[in-house]
Amino acid sequence: MELNVNSNPGFFTRLNAMKHKLRDSEKKIADFIQSNREEIIHLSITEVAERSGTSESSVVRLCKRLGYKGFQDLKIYLAKEVIQPEEQTYENIEEGDDMSTIKKKVFQSNIQALYDSLEVCDEMSLKQAVDIIKEAKLIEFYGTGGSGTVALDAQHKFLKIGIKASAYTDSTLQAMSASVLTKQAVVIGISHTGSSTDILNSMRIAKASGAMLVCITNSSKSPLTKISDIVLQTASSETLFHTDAISSRIAQLTVIDILVAAIANEKYHYYYENLQKTRKATIDKKL
Repeated sequence: MELNVNSNPGFFTRLNAMKHKLRDSEKKIADFIQSNREEIIHLSITEVAERSGTSESSVVRLCKRLGYKGFQDLKIYLAKEVIQPEEQTYENIEEGDDMSTIKKKVFQSNIQALYDSLEVCDEMSLKQAVDIIKEAKLIEFYGTGGSGTVALDAQHKFLKIGIKASAYTDSTLQAMSASVLTKQAVVIGISHTGSSTDILNSMRIAKASGAMLVCITNSSKSPLTKISDIVLQTASSETLFHTDAISSRIAQLTVIDILVAAIANEKYHYYYENLQKTRKATIDKKL
């Protein structure tokens, strides 16, 4: 079995990532395309505009927002997906799979999540997150379950370059800390679905306290994205043995790496010195 990853995410992957940023007219077009995916490749731009109750300019605008040159370009890529649908089940582990197949499927799943997340994670949103983190007097990461490990990893990576941050994986501690935050604080909430009640509750409390909210999530249209000031999007799929979104955590960890690298790069020598200090301080912990 060869690795089969796609470095050019399909229409529906792009749409899921961008949907929360679309205008109402663009959402109507997107919904029409999703409901008529096989028919759409045979329609003209005028027919799509008329049947979706929008305009031709809105159709073109949606195409460009999703990274296509225009409507014809979108139709070409969409036709490929209709003939050979965008693979969503390649990571399924099936009964009887040998070790070689399992290994390749898991690697393939994680690599694909990175490719898709590279496409959908907005650079402007990353820059905005970096800017507010740099100015913050207090930085906190919230995560539960699998996302809690990402929050702890974020705390570790920020501390390595000398930026003190706290990670809370317990919902009670999250709520307590969130209640005493100020406008000088930034909270980064991590949730694959964007619907974790514990994270939502803590983030709402933090928002009421005046903190800026950043979320890292796979769901572009979720309760978490609605209350967050900045959304950092990832893209991955869940299957039988990936119900806890393993590949999503790989993407989340990578987003954290991007934030750390971007911040460190702006004051390279300062943060490099901090990195050397933290390494020196822990050198006796290693054989």
